[in-house]
This record gives sequence, C-alpha cells and structure tokens, in this order.
Amino acid sequence: MSHYYDEFKVGQIFRHAIRRTATETDNLLFSALTHNPAPLHIDYEYMRTHSEFGKPLINSFFTLGLIVGISIHDTTLRRTVANLGLEEARFPAPLFVGDTVHVETEVLAMRPSRSRPHNGIVTFEHRGYNQHDVLIAVCRRNALLQRQTGHQLTPSV
Repeated sequence: MSHYYDEFKVGQIFRHAIRRTATETDNLLFSALTHNPAPLHIDYEYMRTHSEFGKPLINSFFTLGLIVGISIHDTTLRRTVANLGLEEARFPAPLFVGDTVHVETEVLAMRPSRSRPHNGIVTFEHRGYNQHDVLIAVCRRNALLQRQTGHQLTPSV
C-alpha cells in the first residue's frame, strides 16, 4: 500500500515482500535496449578470462531500476508527482544471473514543498540485497509526493 507524503515518518523502514531473481534475459535485453555493449555484462568468455568474477555481472542500471521498482508498491505508487533525483548510488557487491534480490527502504528526510503546497519531498534510501543478504546496491531517491490534504485539487472556475 502506497502512502501520501503526510503518512511517512523519518526513520520508517519498509521491508518489501517482493523478491526478484535476475535472469540472463533481463541482463541481455536491458544491455541491448540501453546500447551498452560492455563485455562486463554480455560476454561470458571475456569475463572468464579477463575478470576476477569469471562471469558477467548484471547491468548496474538494471539493478538500480529493480531495487527502486520493487519499493514502489509499498511506498509511492499513485502518489508520486515526480522523481527529483537519485544520489549516492553505489554497488558494493556484484549481482549475477540467478541471484535473487530483496529490498528495504528507509525514509531519511521529509519537507513540504515550498513551491507546491499540495506536495512534499521525501528522501528515501533503497537498499538491495542478494539471497545471501549481501548488500548489492544502495541509492537515495528524492521524490515529490502528493499530500493527503491536497491531493484532490479543485478545478478553477
């Protein structure tokens, strides 16, 4: 269940029930759609002989999209006016084909919007983990959300 701005509290943590196993198709398709031909993501032989990992890594931008996407249902679905930006995106450990991702989100900061009185800004930290509870991705997202008291604007006459 998503929330209006007014329903969040700083320090609140969501442990999202949705889990997702990353597949080779996810990685290849995402890399192709974003015109990213890096052997790091698509070339098993290159990675076997030129990398400490020995196999391709899941594209980090897919990983980032996945951890934010998993969080949406519990946090901002139908309440987001705009995403204002991502900051401090980090990938402390790799994600591989066959790894299963789970996510938690923490509310780090909140403030009413100065320019849009019917909205507020929430800073979320999204943390993605693999099936071994190893942190594989973290980012902060600033979202402009509807306020409960002002989500239904009256039309001007």
